Amino acid sequence: MPIKIPDQLPAASTLRQENIFVMSETRAESQNIRPLKVLLLNLMPKKIETETQFMRLLSNSPLQVDVELLRIDDRPSKNTPTEHLDTFYRQFQGIRERNFDGLIVTGAPLGLVQFEDVIYWEHLQDIMNWAKDHVTSTLYVCWAAQAGLKLLYDLPKKTRKEKLSGVYWHKTHKEHSKNPILRGFDDSFLAPHSRYADFSPEFLAEHTDLDILATSATAGTYLAATKDKRNVFVTGHPEYDSHTLHNEYVRDVGEGMEPAVPSNYYPDDDPTQEPYVSWRSHGHMLFANWLNYCVYQQTPYDLDHFSESAFTKDDDDE
Repeated sequence: MPIKIPDQLPAASTLRQENIFVMSETRAESQNIRPLKVLLLNLMPKKIETETQFMRLLSNSPLQVDVELLRIDDRPSKNTPTEHLDTFYRQFQGIRERNFDGLIVTGAPLGLVQFEDVIYWEHLQDIMNWAKDHVTSTLYVCWAAQAGLKLLYDLPKKTRKEKLSGVYWHKTHKEHSKNPILRGFDDSFLAPHSRYADFSPEFLAEHTDLDILATSATAGTYLAATKDKRNVFVTGHPEYDSHTLHNEYVRDVGEGMEPAVPSNYYPDDDPTQEPYVSWRSHGHMLFANWLNYCVYQQTPYDLDHFSESAFTKDDDDE
């Protein structure tokens, strides 16, 4: 089944060229089914690139997904045309009375900025608090995972001395092998990271009640979730395109930052060679599992009757 997005959104053309099933609003209106309502809060500067990446992953599901785009505020963007934002993005005030099946909060290039110095920190807190009563399951990605942990568990910001950049091996944790978020995962898998944040498995285990589902010896915690699956934290970037890490590396070199070459990304770690994708299948499976087991299997059919009592514990979590 497809995702449903506005007919003229740039991502629609890109995904169709990749042979991904995208349903236009016009066609979807003729189908008598209830699609999942998923809100994408896009915090990345290059919004068109990021929205395309996430919609690519949301499309790989047997469920019809109605995606709406949310901006954090109305400040002008240096990297996205105003016309695009005005046409396709909603303001929080326009949706705050509604309920959604899922919310995705993207990463943001704020790894070295303290939370209280983030210009939209209070607004982000409002949205995350709103989600507790209006969203079935929220997926926090990279920097948003750090922000979500601060909000839900009051965890301090922990920063690495050097930026973590590359594609790393992770392992799933046997004690959570029956968690539906991990269904279909291999014992080990690759995923990209690009962050300064530090997600120590030991620190999270000591200070939260999260199920830590997958970790890396180098990158730390990769995937964790609350036991009711209403909050899922992904510290890496499974949505990244093949050249996203490359473009970040070239940008940092151009700015004189002398970055390390992204690990396990280029053949022979040679940045003059074409990078290869080794995480695509994992990324699609992760998002399909989130949509199915954290959203579809838990959300009420009638979103107007959203309530905490609607959520049930999965038998496989026993």
